[in-house]
Amino acid sequence: MMGRKVTTGRWRSIPACTTVLAATLLTAACDRSGAGAATTSAEPPPITIEVNQSRDQYGKQAILIQLTNTTDAELTVTGARLTSPLFSGDISWEQTEALKLPPRQPKSLPARLPAPACHASTDAAEGPSATVRFTEPGKESTEATTGADDPFGVLARNSGELCLSADVAAVATMALDPTLEVAPDARTAVVRLVISPSPTGATTTAGFSVESIDQTTLLAETPTDPWPRDIEVTSGGSGRELALRIRPARCDPHAVAEDKVGTLLPLRIKMGERQGLVKIPAPNQLRGLIYDFVTAACAKQ
Repeated sequence: MMGRKVTTGRWRSIPACTTVLAATLLTAACDRSGAGAATTSAEPPPITIEVNQSRDQYGKQAILIQLTNTTDAELTVTGARLTSPLFSGDISWEQTEALKLPPRQPKSLPARLPAPACHASTDAAEGPSATVRFTEPGKESTEATTGADDPFGVLARNSGELCLSADVAAVATMALDPTLEVAPDARTAVVRLVISPSPTGATTTAGFSVESIDQTTLLAETPTDPWPRDIEVTSGGSGRELALRIRPARCDPHAVAEDKVGTLLPLRIKMGERQGLVKIPAPNQLRGLIYDFVTAACAKQ
C-alpha cells in the first residue's frame, strides 16, 4: 500500500520513511505502507491532539497523548509521537497494536518522557508538534504532523522538575531509608530522609535549600512534630539524616488500594533563582511498609 500525506491549515506534509523516523515507533507502520509521492488534501484535519497526565503517569515520568477523531467514521491509528524543544527526544506511544478511534471520541495513549533538554538553545516557549499515522475507511495509510495543545502545561512542568532534579542530584544524593520506625501505639511512624552531599569539586553548583517538605496524598506530618524547613545543602558539606514523623493523610477505604503518588515525598527546593518540586520516591521495601502502616493506623481511628 502506498502512503499519502495530508497538508491543510496547521498540518504539513512530512517525508516518507527516513532514517530520522527509524528510531520511532512509527517506523514499523511506515515500512509496511511503503514510500510514495506526497499528496495534499483540502480535507480538515481528522484528528486533534492534546497533552495530559494522570497521577499514575506522573509517578512513572510519563504522559498521555490524547487523540480525538473529528470525523463521523472510525479511524485506525498505528503510531503517535510528540516533539518538543523541552525534551531531548521524541515522546512516543509504545504501540502494541493498532488503535480503533471511534468517531467524535477521544482516546488517551501512554507515552514515557525522554530526558529533558535542560540547557538547549531552542525556544522553550515553542509548543509541541504531533505526528500520527492513521487510516480512514477505504483510504490509504496517512502520516501527518500538526500542532498539539498542552492546556495544563504538562510538558513544561515535567521538564522543569526533571531538570531541577538533575541539578540537585549533582550537589547531593537524597533518598529515603528503606526502614520504617512505627510508634508503640501504631498511630505514627518515622521515615528518614538521607542527604549525602557530593565531594567538593564534583559540581560547579554551590548548593540548594530545602525550603519545606509537602505532605502527600497518603502521608502528613504530625502537628506536635512538624517536618524541618529551610535546610541548606552544599557540595562538600556533611551528610544529614532527617527524621520525619508521619501519620495517615487519609483513611478512606481506597487510600492504599488506589495510591499512585502517596509515597513520593515532595521537597520544595530553591536553587539560585529557581524554585520547584523535587520528589523523592520510597524504595519498594519502604513503600510496602508505609502501606501496612497506613492500613494499621487507620484501623485504630
